[in-house]
Amino acid sequence: MSGRIGSRSRTTAETDIRIDLDLDGSGSAEVSTGLPFFDHMLSQLGRHGGFDLVVQASGDLEVDAHHTVEDVGIALGEVFREALGDKAGVRRFASGLYPLDEVLVEVALDLSGRPFSVYEVALGEVLALGSPPFDPDLAGHFWQSFATAAGLTLHVRLKAGGNTHHVVEACFKGVARCLRDAVRVEGTGIPSTKGSL
Repeated sequence: MSGRIGSRSRTTAETDIRIDLDLDGSGSAEVSTGLPFFDHMLSQLGRHGGFDLVVQASGDLEVDAHHTVEDVGIALGEVFREALGDKAGVRRFASGLYPLDEVLVEVALDLSGRPFSVYEVALGEVLALGSPPFDPDLAGHFWQSFATAAGLTLHVRLKAGGNTHHVVEACFKGVARCLRDAVRVEGTGIPSTKGSL
C-alpha cells in the first residue's frame, strides 16, 4: 500500500516544528528536537513502528522542554491522523506486553477516532535524562498530546519497573509496535459497524 503519508508544519511563539511521516516506510528516522534523549525516543518510534519519520523541531528550551515535547506530540498526532486517511482496511486494534530488561510495559490502542489516553507509569526517583535535560514525566504528556491529536484511544501501563531510561524507552517501543500492528492493512472495508472511524 502506498500513499499513506502526512506532513505538518506547526509554528507558535514557543516552537517551530516540521514533521513528515510515511506509515509504509522502512523504519528510518531523522530526528532533531534539541533534546537528545527525546530524539532517541522518537527514533525508536519510527524504527519499531516501521515508519519513515522526519522531525525537525526548535523550541524555547531555555524555559524548559515542555513546549517542545507537547507541540511535537500534537504535530505528530495530526500527521499520523492525516496519513491514516479514512482507515479503510486497517486492523484498528493492537495490544501487547513489551519488556526491556527488568521493565515490562503493557500497551493497548484503538484507532477509534475517539481521543482518550491512560498513562499509568509511576516512576521512582525521577532523574532528568540527557543534556539539555528531558524530564521523564513529560513522556506521559507527549502520549496524551499525540493520542488527542491523532484521534486514538491509548492505554500504557507499567507492569514491572526499574531504570527510568528503560521505562520510558519500553513505552515508546511498545506504542510503536502497537501502532505498526494497528495500521496494517488486512482488508478493504472500514473496521467499524458505524461505517466510519
